[in-house]
Amino acid sequence: MQGSVPPHPRSRRGRALRAGGVVASAALLLPLVSAAPSATAEHPPADALQRAFADASARYRVPQSVLLGVSYLQSRWDTHGGAPSVTGGYGPMHLTDARGAIADARRHPAQHHSEGTEDPRGDTSRPARAVRTVSAAAGAALPKASELPARLRTLDRAAALTGLAAEELRESPAANVRGGAALLAAAQRELGGPLSTDPADWYGAVARFSGADDSATATAYADDVYAVIREGEHRTTDSGQRVALRAVPKVSPDTSRTARLALRTVPAEQTECPATVACEWLPAAYAEFGDKDYGNHDKADRPASQSIDYIVIHDTEGSWETTLKLIKNPDYVSWNYTLRSSDGHIAQHVATKDVAWHAGNWYVNSKSVGLEHEGFLAAPDAWYTEAMYRTSARLVRYLADRFDVPLNRQHILGHDTVPGTTTASIPDMHTDPGPYWDWAHYFRLLGKPFEATAGANAEVVTVRPDYASHKPVYTGCEKPGEACAPHGSGAVRLHTAPDESAPLVKDIGLRPEGDDTTIDVNDLGARASTGQQYAVAGRQGEWTAIWYLGQKAWFHNPRTRPTAVSARAAVLTPKPGVAEVPVYGRAYPEPAAYPAGIPVQTVSPLPYKVLAGQRYVVGDKVPGEYYYAPTFETAGHQVVRDQEMYYQIQYGHRIGYVKASDVEVRAGRR
Repeated sequence: MQGSVPPHPRSRRGRALRAGGVVASAALLLPLVSAAPSATAEHPPADALQRAFADASARYRVPQSVLLGVSYLQSRWDTHGGAPSVTGGYGPMHLTDARGAIADARRHPAQHHSEGTEDPRGDTSRPARAVRTVSAAAGAALPKASELPARLRTLDRAAALTGLAAEELRESPAANVRGGAALLAAAQRELGGPLSTDPADWYGAVARFSGADDSATATAYADDVYAVIREGEHRTTDSGQRVALRAVPKVSPDTSRTARLALRTVPAEQTECPATVACEWLPAAYAEFGDKDYGNHDKADRPASQSIDYIVIHDTEGSWETTLKLIKNPDYVSWNYTLRSSDGHIAQHVATKDVAWHAGNWYVNSKSVGLEHEGFLAAPDAWYTEAMYRTSARLVRYLADRFDVPLNRQHILGHDTVPGTTTASIPDMHTDPGPYWDWAHYFRLLGKPFEATAGANAEVVTVRPDYASHKPVYTGCEKPGEACAPHGSGAVRLHTAPDESAPLVKDIGLRPEGDDTTIDVNDLGARASTGQQYAVAGRQGEWTAIWYLGQKAWFHNPRTRPTAVSARAAVLTPKPGVAEVPVYGRAYPEPAAYPAGIPVQTVSPLPYKVLAGQRYVVGDKVPGEYYYAPTFETAGHQVVRDQEMYYQIQYGHRIGYVKASDVEVRAGRR
């Protein structure tokens, strides 16, 4: 199997490629090769793509608003330098060619790694479940085109309809737009609709363009396109093209022809999803293996016994089809939801009242819901569609409203911000969704954009570089030490002094021997991510210092191109007379809180400290809590709570916890 780049040796992020020794299917894994345009290539005029939409609209008699709306939902009009998306889609219309993508991946050997010792449960009350990296089956035969879902082979049909070569449809944005227009026009004819200038007449064709095989996903997709048409959009794309869709606020689509799509109906009775998304129930396996071992999640009754405080964002490191095979394996791990990139379809696997094994930290697992997004961390241009970003945001808003989870980066966590439970576990913690997940755009969709909330000299900043233009160099996307293709990123790099040539700050937990931090795409030792908040430790010229991992960490923050905005937030510091405060990866009760029969869990500090004079942003105040659930039968499961209180803080790239009795908190100043 060739396909996605497995985890870097310092990372265990590739959960979805570890099936307990079973080789996962490679049939639909897609390439991580980033095709960047040549530095010497001639740049087209900034309105070339807008004109391409106008030309294709006239040629195939598709309303320009419909063509632009569909393209926005697929790609936000970006071209990604001709690189394929997660699902093998190319260009602004996301024309899919999964077979070509798979063949391309075969030419780039995947890295192989030895077995890991990570326990996805992060629970020391039971024997660790070792997870092994799955080797790649390079000799596996390419699937036949007919074996792929229709949504993964639209490029061939576009080629037949337009007479254009597949290569041109992949590489030329104008040709790609023509291909998309041809597909929409063909769908309209097949549904018996007119090639009308009224966008209201094209709802059925838009639903078919989604490639969905169920009516709920197709209609949800079409509803999103028409929402874009009603509201209008404009932006400068990744290739510098200025594209605009003028709002058509009164468009009222004719939905009658969707009945002719003959799609399956997905029962949604068991799912916990908002009505505005398409969601189906595909349950995770739950089986007892003997010797008190079972999988792949824990039964619980969390709403009655404890709060859900976090929603954790993951990427799958595999295709939709492969990921669904893994969730059905009772000897594997689990998560609550998977989201499909091509159209935003959602599958729920574990009820929110139960505990999925997804975060590698039992404290976080027992208080969170995990969302897997079809995609790859180390693939700058294996891009996510706007359809998936929007569907994910709707699901998160629904869950946040239901469980009273604040919409901020202290509670909407990346898997890469979940802390290790013990010192030994820190190097094995995951690094997804990584620096290419667009947190700024995601939180705009959540209705909570990251904006300045304080004056210029505030003592707290929110990290917020401009994703499109902020392109720090990373290595290791394809080969260790080799530079990744330039790409937008939501992360800033942290130095020991206000100088680009200064060394990066070090993470003693990742590298106890004091080795240097690297710029590897999976190395979190000196990285702050969009939306994370830190206390300011100093300012010098165009540089800002923050308290990070017990030290001053400097990042470039010029006034003309700021990478952070001022914020007002509560901060904590050690109490007077306290020289240092230990940092924990979980907020567990003190030993006296445990009743008879429940083994005491060690309150184990990490190798990190909050030193006197340092300040860290407070995310929450929580009681010491442990959910005991290491048995297949639920009768003995119990929540243990303590009077000991903890504060969650943004300590480094990951969050951490400190005891409230060790620190003092003050409200943030403007």
